[in-house]
Amino acid sequence: MSPRQKVLIVDDEPDIRELLEITLGRMKLDTFSARNLGEAQALLGRETFDLCLTDMRLPDGTGLELVQHIQQRYPQVPVAMITAYGSLETAINALKAGAFDFLTKPVDLARLRELVTSALRLPAPGGAGTAIDRRLLGDSLPMRSLRKQIDKLARSQAPVYISGESGSGKELVARLIHEQGPRANRPFVPVNCGAIPSELMESEFFGHRKGSFSGAIEDKPGLFQAAHGGTLFLDEVADLPLAMQVKLLRAIQEKAVRSVGGQQEIVVDVRILCATHKDLDAEVSAERFRQDLYYRLNVIELRVPPLRERRDDIETLASHVLKRLAAGTGHPATKLHPQALEALKGYRFPGNVRELENMLERAHTLCENKQIEAGDLRLAEGNCAAETGVPDLTRIDNLEDYLENVERKLILQALEETRWNRTAAAQRLNLSFRSMRYRLKKLGLD
Repeated sequence: MSPRQKVLIVDDEPDIRELLEITLGRMKLDTFSARNLGEAQALLGRETFDLCLTDMRLPDGTGLELVQHIQQRYPQVPVAMITAYGSLETAINALKAGAFDFLTKPVDLARLRELVTSALRLPAPGGAGTAIDRRLLGDSLPMRSLRKQIDKLARSQAPVYISGESGSGKELVARLIHEQGPRANRPFVPVNCGAIPSELMESEFFGHRKGSFSGAIEDKPGLFQAAHGGTLFLDEVADLPLAMQVKLLRAIQEKAVRSVGGQQEIVVDVRILCATHKDLDAEVSAERFRQDLYYRLNVIELRVPPLRERRDDIETLASHVLKRLAAGTGHPATKLHPQALEALKGYRFPGNVRELENMLERAHTLCENKQIEAGDLRLAEGNCAAETGVPDLTRIDNLEDYLENVERKLILQALEETRWNRTAAAQRLNLSFRSMRYRLKKLGLD
């Protein structure tokens, strides 16, 4: 008979402690209770726990302090925060500090049981490492850091905003967060927000009832219902129209949706992950993205580095792609000539890993003698990071146009490398912000 799992309950209200003890006892869990931060820390030093539930306000400190204490000394123990109703900022701070999830008072017992069940399914920290290493290739410092962050975020239910350029692997990162967490055996539902016609968005997200509009010939569940118990990944979330942003915010806040033509709200339990290649801060500033939705989605930001920031991984990635292309053909993998590899390492890859894959697939098809030469890659001019030397004057028809083109390329490069943060790009180019703004306007980049 396996030993019962242990849960630490920390709350200074006897009624709350008793309610939690009875509920968890019925779930066949052993409970230990503490009235304050000091008692909780003492119990943690004596016992091994599988979960901690703590109130935010304690007589001698805060639940946030306890979250930080557990993160530092007992990272294998997930912590759920219990907050007063409406204390969203408190809950978000707890999630950022490393809490698994949060509950609001008065405690909904069904929600409590779901949370506890989910938390107790968590794998041990670092246990996902091998699977992530296999899927997320590369041993550069940015990739090692990214894998660590994925492992940590998989142990949380916090909404995550995955930022990064097109083709950098944002959806793969979202899948890994889902697959290494407690929702792994439930649905992962990706949706490209920019690919849904605006008039169909509400129906796609929340479903519709038969006869609710022309063409609704049967009841249809939406994406939220499809992702129930699992993860909903909103790719290119910045492309959502403002009217849909309002409805999405409400669904996230209420944890419930109402289908088009429906009368009743349907409770949904989904973890939200989102991504976009755009700068969401800039979208908020331009009033194209709601600030309140931004704060709900961007509890934790995870940046996926572009390929040009991890050039040391290009050889590993290229080798993997070429082996995959050869798989099932019965032939050995196509080789990459050393000069071709150097050319790849000197290329800027505006399309990132996706561009590398497409480039190698084309070169694999066109090359001769099962070896890819530098010329087979057909690298786009102007995207070679190592371009040097004096320009060919015979190819310059107009000096002003040429210089303007060079200036545009340098500014775009700085903007790409700073994720379109204009202030940071200006600093990188040693320009004042005012000068940067003038140049952007002059070049039609504003």
